[in-house]
Amino acid sequence: MTEYLIPTGEGESELVEKRSRFLGHVWRAASEEEARRRIEETRKTHYDARHNCWCYLLKDGPVRYSDDGEPQGTAGQPMLNVFQREGVTDAVCVVTRYFGGVLLGAGGLVRAYTQAAKSALDAAGISVVRRWAEFAVTCPYPFLERVRQETAALGGAVGETEYADQVTVHALLPEELKEAFAARITELSAGKFSAAEAGTVLRDAPRKKV
Repeated sequence: MTEYLIPTGEGESELVEKRSRFLGHVWRAASEEEARRRIEETRKTHYDARHNCWCYLLKDGPVRYSDDGEPQGTAGQPMLNVFQREGVTDAVCVVTRYFGGVLLGAGGLVRAYTQAAKSALDAAGISVVRRWAEFAVTCPYPFLERVRQETAALGGAVGETEYADQVTVHALLPEELKEAFAARITELSAGKFSAAEAGTVLRDAPRKKV
């Protein structure tokens, strides 16, 4: 089964290194047009910055990066390496530098742009796109936390929770583990409630942190 990682949302970071400010931004990008639009918007917003370095990589498209006037290999490529190491795609990153008057050297630039990109990605979060089995578990309130724990233990994600006389937890589980999840819920409740499967869906869900 195919699965891949993307940013969960938008992320920002700020780093000050020898009076230079590095502002990192990360977004999802479903197409090259969307990635280019994010880059141009950032350039317009930070028109007075010395550099707006960027990179983007698309699952079914190109991989691009730019040092935007910084010494070759000190900005765009290190930023791109952050996403490649994390295995994240369909992403665009721009790191804006406001020069502080002190030269950082090649090594200092690589570290600063790498850290700014990594911090922005951390702020955005990482989600996994895959095929999930959707479940609804209606249970007494004392079981709410246990249902959430069982979902997380199998690599699933808890979605909307409905509160009434009982609580209903909507959960996404890896498709290949749906039988195991249903069995665990039945065991947990001693058969008093169960996990009702609502079908399957291909979508993203936040990756469980380790």
